[in-house]
Amino acid sequence: MAAARILAIIPAYNEEATIAGTLAQLRVSLPDLDLLVINDGSRDGTSAAARAEGVAGVVDLPANLGIGGAVQTGFKYASRQGYDVAVQVDADGQHLGGEIAKLLGPVLAGEADVAIGSRFLAPGGYRSTALRRVGIGIFRLVNSLVVGQRITDNTSGFRAYNRRALAFLAEHYPTDFPEPEAVVLLDRNNFRLVEVPVAMRGRQGGSSSIGVMRAAYYMVKVLLAVVVNAFRAPVESRG
Repeated sequence: MAAARILAIIPAYNEEATIAGTLAQLRVSLPDLDLLVINDGSRDGTSAAARAEGVAGVVDLPANLGIGGAVQTGFKYASRQGYDVAVQVDADGQHLGGEIAKLLGPVLAGEADVAIGSRFLAPGGYRSTALRRVGIGIFRLVNSLVVGQRITDNTSGFRAYNRRALAFLAEHYPTDFPEPEAVVLLDRNNFRLVEVPVAMRGRQGGSSSIGVMRAAYYMVKVLLAVVVNAFRAPVESRG
């Protein structure tokens, strides 16, 4: 039986300070993992720094599409290139290559279509800022009620997807702040979700593009989208 083809999708916006380290630690942890950096219209040297490592493919988007558009670009690439599994990894160094095997386990075993890495199921470790934890708590409550399954880390961007999920998300993926909304979208379309405990760490350089006011705006916007998606018919049954 041939080994599964696995791609790491690494969306990056102004991550010149961290992208080289991210790629290096992924390469050390999983030498056979294919790496794809989606440079989301960065205004710094992110693209050049990624290319200088010589270990990753780089897609340069002509404008900043936001995290949703960047990740969906990766989904389209993975699906069209026939990858069996793709892993979404942040470019800022928060996600550890050594933890990827935990995400791959249930997906490769056919136990789940999507595995979400949760920092809240692992003992100790990085927990983010107090404001972000409040938002995470709200999404935990709302999404768990909507999907009928307790999801502790809805904002986690550390996820693994099988072929079916990749094909679906290549065509249907939320914009802006997509992770919480995607949980509901996947559940409504009968994808099997599982959370696994993973260690994470703080951002290793640069700064988040989402400030306090913008974070509040996104929280309200995403909560409304979650509620709307909860009452929508599954995508596959429309038309």
